Amino acid sequence: MNTTTAPGSAVDPRRFKSFAEFYPFYLTEHADRTCRRLHFAGSTLSLACLVALVVTLNPWWLLAALVAGYGFAWVGHFGFEKNRPASFKRPLYSFMGDWAMYRDIWLGRVKI
Repeated sequence: MNTTTAPGSAVDPRRFKSFAEFYPFYLTEHADRTCRRLHFAGSTLSLACLVALVVTLNPWWLLAALVAGYGFAWVGHFGFEKNRPASFKRPLYSFMGDWAMYRDIWLGRVKI
């Protein structure tokens, strides 16, 4: 499952023409449970930082949200999934995939 972003990969995430095509690929890039858990934790922390931004109007919370979200996700990919995040080649679809997977975890469609 992790061959899609490994060196010499056969699948380039830029080939997908729609998010509907991309999302199943995105899920295969998150086969490792620890990676999914780190994504979930980072997304939850990002949301908490965005709430803090709105409450305090301190722009540093926006930076904290980005660091939390991407930091946890990248640790999951490099440390556990052993692949490169698709965000390097499809940033918008990957961002959308993060939140679709977050929703699907809450709905019980994706296990953590």
